[in-house]
Amino acid sequence: MNIQKFVKTAATVTLTTALLAGGGTSVLAKAKDSVDYKETYDFSHITRFDMLKIPEQQTSEQFKVPAFNASTIKNIASAKGYDKYGNLIDLDVWDSWPLQNADGTVANYHGYQIVFALAGSPKDGNDTSIYIFYKKADEQSIDSWKNAGRVFKDSDKFAANDPILKYQTQEWSGSATLTPDGQVRLFYTDFSGAPEDGGTGYSKQTITTAQINLSEADASTLKVDGVEDHKSIFDGDGTTYQNVQQFIEEGAYASGDNHTLRDPHYVEDNGHKYLVFEANTGTETGYQGEDAFNNQAFYGGNKKFFEAEKESLLQSPKKHDATLANGALGMIELNDDYTLKTVMKPLIASNTVTDEIERANVFKLNNKWYLFTDSRGSKMTIDGIGAEDIYMLGFVSDSLTGPYKPLNDTGLVLHLDLDPADVTFTYSHFAVPQADGNNVVITSYITNRGFYPEHRSSFAPSFLMNIKGSKTSVVKDSILEQGQLTIN
Repeated sequence: MNIQKFVKTAATVTLTTALLAGGGTSVLAKAKDSVDYKETYDFSHITRFDMLKIPEQQTSEQFKVPAFNASTIKNIASAKGYDKYGNLIDLDVWDSWPLQNADGTVANYHGYQIVFALAGSPKDGNDTSIYIFYKKADEQSIDSWKNAGRVFKDSDKFAANDPILKYQTQEWSGSATLTPDGQVRLFYTDFSGAPEDGGTGYSKQTITTAQINLSEADASTLKVDGVEDHKSIFDGDGTTYQNVQQFIEEGAYASGDNHTLRDPHYVEDNGHKYLVFEANTGTETGYQGEDAFNNQAFYGGNKKFFEAEKESLLQSPKKHDATLANGALGMIELNDDYTLKTVMKPLIASNTVTDEIERANVFKLNNKWYLFTDSRGSKMTIDGIGAEDIYMLGFVSDSLTGPYKPLNDTGLVLHLDLDPADVTFTYSHFAVPQADGNNVVITSYITNRGFYPEHRSSFAPSFLMNIKGSKTSVVKDSILEQGQLTIN
C-alpha cells in the first residue's frame, strides 16, 4: 500500500507482464447478456447488503479505534535517512510489518524484534523505500527502536538480473517471515512508476521476494549485510487477477480505474507456502464492468433487496466507481524456493463495493482462520459511508482457502472517522496474533506524511482487540506504546 497520489500520464510503454505466470495482455471479459444472474465464482464476497448496515453499526464502541493523546505522540528518533541531495533528514514512517514466525506470531531474532517499514522524505511523495527498525525483545518504548537503514541499495534492482525489477522506482508494503533455518525472507511490492523516474508511467506492481542478510555489528546493533535471491514472483495473469496491461488498455488513470497487485502476506498451512495479497479480479473471476450490476451475488440479501439496490445503484452518482470496483484478496501458492507454483482463486472480492482492499492479513487462532483487510470510505460506493471513514474489515473460516463469513455480521472490525490532517489520524491497521490468549495487538501508523513541520508519520500507539469465534471487540483501556508488538 502507498499513500501518495500517483503521477497520471499517458506514455506508451513496453511491459514484461507476460514473463511471469502467463501474465500477458488479456482481452476484456466477455459480457453476459443484460439479464440478472447469480454467480459467486466459488469464493466469498463483500456484499452491498452487509456494507449498507455498517454506517449504523460503526457507532458502537466495540469497533472504535481508540482516541490518542496528541501531546504524547513521538516521532521515531532513529528514523533518519538521506534525501536525493544527500542531506540527512528526519523520515516519515508509515506502513510497517513485523518479522513473523510461520504462524503469524512475532519472531525473536537473536533477542530482537524486527519491523520492516516504508519510509521516505516528508517533502518527496515519490521517496518510498523499505527500512528495518529493531529493538531488544523485552523493550517497549518507542525510543528503543533503532534503525538499520534501507533494506535495498539502489543497485540491488539491477544486480538481481530480473526482467521486471530493473524498472523499479519505489518499494511498497509486504511481509516477512523467519525461516526454519533462521533466515529472514522478505516479500514486498515492486512498484514501477513515472517515466521520468525510469518506470512504466503506470501503476505496475509486482509481488517480489528476497533473502535479507543481517549481522550484529556489536552487542546491540543490527546491520544489513546485503540481499540474496532477489526476484519477481507474480504480476497478474489477466484471467484470475487483473494485470497492468489490462488497466492500460482500458484507459489507465483516465478511466478512473485503480489497479492493485500488492501487499503480499506470507502464510503457511500444512507444510505449504502461500501469499495472500491485494488485487483486482480478472476476466474469469468476476471482472469489472456494468455487467457486474446484474450479479445478485455481489449484492447479498434477498431478491427484493437486490432489485431495489440495483435500481438505486444505476441512478447513483457512484455508478461509475461501482462499475470499476472489483477489489480482491488474492492467493498464490509458492514452491519451496519461493517461486510461483499455483495461481489460486481469490479468498474474497468486493465487486461494486470498492476497488481497493489493502494490507491482506490472515492467521489461524483457536482452529479458525481470520482474514483482515483495510479500506477507505473515500474509495467505496456505499450510501452512508463518508470520505473520512477508515475501516478494518474481517472474516472467519474453518479453512485457509475459505469460504469466509463476515465477522460481527457485516465484516466491520475497526472504524475511524477523523480529519486526515489530525496528528492522531491512523491507517494501515494490522492485527498481530499473540503466543497465547484471544487478544491480538493492532498496529498502525499515526500522522499523514508531510502534514506538519515538527510531526513525522510514526508508529501509532498499539492497542488490543479481542477475538472470540465470529465476534471481535476493541479492548477497553488497552492503549499500548507506540509500535508495541507483543503483550506476552
